[in-house]
Amino acid sequence: MNMNKIAMNKPSMGQNSAQHKQAFDEPLWWGLFSAGGVCFAVLLPAVILFIAVLLPLGLLPAEALSYERASSLLFSVPGFLFVGAVVCLPLFHAAHRLRHGMFDISVGNDALNKKLMYGGAALLSMLALGLVVAGMLS
Repeated sequence: MNMNKIAMNKPSMGQNSAQHKQAFDEPLWWGLFSAGGVCFAVLLPAVILFIAVLLPLGLLPAEALSYERASSLLFSVPGFLFVGAVVCLPLFHAAHRLRHGMFDISVGNDALNKKLMYGGAALLSMLALGLVVAGMLS
């Protein structure tokens, strides 16, 4: 009796087994894609509503986003988390969409596109969070 189990995520030992390469990091990218999509859908419209609609129409007091108040809010731990949620996560969402879009239309090499897209999102995220940290330290 053969007691060996074939794992669902392992390739079969057939003709295409040499071409199949398992991506162990895909759950990470899909998680960042999902979190970025939620932030795009929930937080960004609220930010746009407050900053681009309510404040210019005078429905919010002008001192609500005065320079002193805005900078004290941005350069704090909640500001750091806010930038992470509103800037960094959507960057990874966009990177994931671009990478899979380029894969779908067969543009470039997927391994290189993956490094370029997620690397670019990581660099821009570090820049954004680094600016917040620099503001917190000054």
